[in-house]
Amino acid sequence: NLDRALAELYGEPVPPITVVKLRGDASTRSYFRVQADTAPAGRPTSLIAMQLPEDAFRSDEGGPEPDGTRLPFLEVAELLESRGLPVPSIYVEDLANGIILLEDLGDITFEQHLRQAARTEWTRLYRNAIELLADLHERLADLPPGSIVSRRSFDRKLLDWELDHFREWGLEALSGPLDTADAATLREAFSTIVREIESMPYGFVHRDYQSKNLMVRPSGELTLIDFQDALLGPRAYDLVALLRDSYVSLDLALQESMIERYAALRRIDAETLKREFWHVTLHRKLKDEGRFIYIDRVRKNPDFLRWYPQSLVYVGRATAQLPAFKGLGHLLSTAIAGFPDSVPEPASWLE
Repeated sequence: NLDRALAELYGEPVPPITVVKLRGDASTRSYFRVQADTAPAGRPTSLIAMQLPEDAFRSDEGGPEPDGTRLPFLEVAELLESRGLPVPSIYVEDLANGIILLEDLGDITFEQHLRQAARTEWTRLYRNAIELLADLHERLADLPPGSIVSRRSFDRKLLDWELDHFREWGLEALSGPLDTADAATLREAFSTIVREIESMPYGFVHRDYQSKNLMVRPSGELTLIDFQDALLGPRAYDLVALLRDSYVSLDLALQESMIERYAALRRIDAETLKREFWHVTLHRKLKDEGRFIYIDRVRKNPDFLRWYPQSLVYVGRATAQLPAFKGLGHLLSTAIAGFPDSVPEPASWLE
């Protein structure tokens, strides 16, 4: 029901409009492009309507439920905007009807921009994304008292939940229950991953800073979206999300140079950051594999299965970089055909 929100934005009578449903990827929210034939001065003729699910405060990404009265998306958007970071403008909040009217940022994501650009341009484009990420982390090094971001974190419970999500969906849903020896190997690997991450410096984490969640304006400026799950986490987490992105195959040389660029901007020892990067890669990409199967089987959306093999390529690279996870690499090569570089796309549950 857009009537109330559009009337608040445009006044009465609301101009004639056209509404087109947009692809929402893995989100539980629905998005629509609303285009008005005319608009009062200072009002947009094109905007995005976000339709919230009934349980808008709930996330199926693990972690505790929000304990505030402000919708996490709105609270984090206000925080980012207050620190001078690029986010879409919010025109109207009609939470009674589950509608938020947002600035229309266009259709070009960073992922699409990369695919349209020559590979020789990727270094420049990734430098822009790295510089925005470093700026994001610098500006949010100190959080306001009571911020939703500081009230939730990648604690042991959430770290364990994400890894178990992989076991449940990325392994056992496809191949059946693990035997006793493999289950013990997996538990030991998970325990080591969590212990390593808990020892790392924590700070603001977007939680999904990847190529589909950066919009490219006509000017080339990047704008942040999908930030409602922001929390405290390991400083390498967003860097892993960007450089070990399941939707883009990034070569090691470019990855290494971008880690070093981020380290220089944040005044962090590059070798220390690289070690943190590989441990977080294991955690993030294992979780992603489980997530893609979950989205197919629970949300009935098979679109993400094609990215399952690329996630496993990155897991293989991480186990090769970290000798302590040789046992995990062996388990995965036994349980998953083609691991790590030739894994086929899983069949959809809907087929």
